[in-house]
Order: sequence, then C-alpha cells, then structure tokens
Amino acid sequence: MLKHTYLALLLAFGCLSWQPQPQNTTTATIPEQQQTKPLYYYPGLGDDWEKKSPEEVGMDGAKLQEAVEWAKQQETTQMEKDFSTQKEIFGEPLGPLPATRATTNGIILKDGYIVAEWGDTKAADPTYSVAKSFLSTILGLTLDKGVIQSINDPVAKYVQDGGYESAHNSKVTWAHHAHQTSEWEGELWGKKHDFIGKEAFGRGERKPRELQAPGTFYEYNDTRINRFALSLLRVWEKPLPQVLKDEIMNPIGASQTWQWVPYRNSVATVNGQQMPSVSGGTRWGGGLWISTRDEARFGYLFLRNGRWKDKQLVSEEWVKEATSPGPIKGDYGYLWWLNPEGKAWPDAPTTSYAALGAGQNTVWVDPEHDIVIVWRWHDGKQNELFKRVLEAVK
Repeated sequence: MLKHTYLALLLAFGCLSWQPQPQNTTTATIPEQQQTKPLYYYPGLGDDWEKKSPEEVGMDGAKLQEAVEWAKQQETTQMEKDFSTQKEIFGEPLGPLPATRATTNGIILKDGYIVAEWGDTKAADPTYSVAKSFLSTILGLTLDKGVIQSINDPVAKYVQDGGYESAHNSKVTWAHHAHQTSEWEGELWGKKHDFIGKEAFGRGERKPRELQAPGTFYEYNDTRINRFALSLLRVWEKPLPQVLKDEIMNPIGASQTWQWVPYRNSVATVNGQQMPSVSGGTRWGGGLWISTRDEARFGYLFLRNGRWKDKQLVSEEWVKEATSPGPIKGDYGYLWWLNPEGKAWPDAPTTSYAALGAGQNTVWVDPEHDIVIVWRWHDGKQNELFKRVLEAVK
C-alpha cells in the first residue's frame, strides 16, 4: 500500500520521467580512434565486459581467490536485509526503501578487466552515501561546463531561493558544501541541520553545539548535503538524475537498472516546473539505487582520470581536486574519502581513495596498482580486503 501511494505521488509530480530512460546506444557509444590502439581497455555496453584470469594481469590466482572467499564471509551486521532497522538507525524515513537487498557481493577490476566477482553484482540496491561522490562529480561537471565560475564562489551568487539569504548562510561556498564544512543553517524536507531528536535522526542525533563560521568546521551532515543537491538542481535547471544519465552513466555504458529516488516531499519548483530534488544518501530512504557493476564503471572512470575511451567526461583537473585533502579534514576531499597518511587503510597506498556508504558500501580506487574494488553489504573491514587483494599482485 505504501509503495503504491508513493508511486502515485511520484506520478502526480511527474517525477518518474526523470528516472533513467532506455539508452540510445547510437549516442551512448563512443567510437574508438581509428588510427591508434587505445592505451587502456574499456568495457562495452552493459554486460560486454571482458574477464581475465588473475595470471593474465600479473596476479596470483590462489591468493586472490583466498581474498574473495574471505570477503564472502563478511556479511554486514548493520543493515537488515529488509531494512527493518532503518528508522532506529537513521530516524523517520522521508522516502521509500526496497523490500529487500542483496547479500554481500563484490567485483575486482585489474587494468579494467574483471578478475574476480562474487554475489549478485547486478542487484540495484541503495548505496547510501556513495551517492555523495556522484554529487561531487556533478559539481565537477558544473564547473567544467561553466555553469558556475568558481568552486569558491558563494552559492548565493547563483541560487536565490531563500536558502542563502541570512548573513551566516550567504558565506557558504560550493567548496564548503563539497568539503562538508558549510555549517549551513536551516531546515530542508522536514529535517533540520542540527540533527537533534531521536525521532528525526535515530542513533544519528547529536548534542547541541555552537554554529561555526562556514568553512571552518567539518561535520558529516545529510541535511546540508541535501541543500547542496537542491542548489545543483537550481543551477542545472533539470533533475540531477537526468544530468548524471546524460553526462556520465550513458557514456560509460551503465545498465538501465539504476535510479536516483527522491523523498516523497523533495520537490522544487524550477522555471515554473516541479522537479524532484535527490539526496546524498539513503539515511532517510530513497537515494541512489544502483548495481555493483555500474558502480565499478563509475570507479573505473575515476581510475582513468575522468576519461572514457576517447572522451573526457569529467576533467582530469576535477578528478585530482576532488580526491585531494581538504583544508579542515585531511582524509576527505570533495565528498570522497582519502588515505593520505595511511590511517584509513594502513595496508593500502596513500594515493588510494573511496566512495563510502552505510551498510557497508565501498567503491575503492587504487591508481598505483590500477585496481578498482566495489564491495557491498560487508562489515567494514575494508583494509583487510585491500591488503589481501594487494598481496595477490605480483
């Protein structure tokens, strides 16, 4: 009944039209250069993805299989398969959740080829805060295309919807939002910035504290990230799932199973039209529902510095900036988690980075070894898996 009511609300607002539509393979296919062999391997559309044995890419097959068998035993204890603990953990939901999710699963890429895969990697499950790294990428596109002039510009320069009118909020820049140092003050979609109260925020509730100046204090805060997403919607003037589909997901050959699900009430009026504003996670339901395989493509795009075949989808400069330490929190870039001092993952390169979400959901990129690992619904021992996989690299 709840599902039918929610779908009816989406239809009433016309939101369903902004879920990914069937892909035009003519426009999505990027032609190979005719005269020179591509420097790197790239998979084709959908399931057109070449597998290689570990030995073919310089890895020890036995050790890699041991790593995979270990990973299979690390099912998450945080998130029930039916999401029945969602409200207890995160507070009152604003959007839908699936009836169930896949068990722990993953995929390992070496040089772009699939060298290991386990579990249901085609299940389009909520990926929680991994969605923040997708929002970061849309910000990169916003800069690349000149929609905004500088990441250090105040958001108020471009967005005049009342959200940045106060003296405090008027100082918030795009960089502050992406570094999670905005200290934006207010309420959005029925959730306040200060996370006070178990009903609204579950275990995530916080004690009152004094607000700091924008750009001076880091706090992981979904209300502020959702404000950031709404501001991106304002400047693009079209739903962000459509932006992601057109600019990233179709060109990298992703499936058509992913969707970015809004909250029931996260609808904004843009140029006289009602459009869904998406979230940076699934804390309050909704969020980015996507398969492990599609996330592997996204991670591989970043491994290749924003390039897919012969097209630069997001600038190399943005990939570098997004995965560089911020001024307040050294292990956090523009909505990407970093490892600059080896504290996050002691056995992984300090140049590696990841998109992380509750559950656990992990998209890890290792430029030093040309590896991408997507590991979902595990118990959080990322370093142990990375260590085991890297021990298989000869």
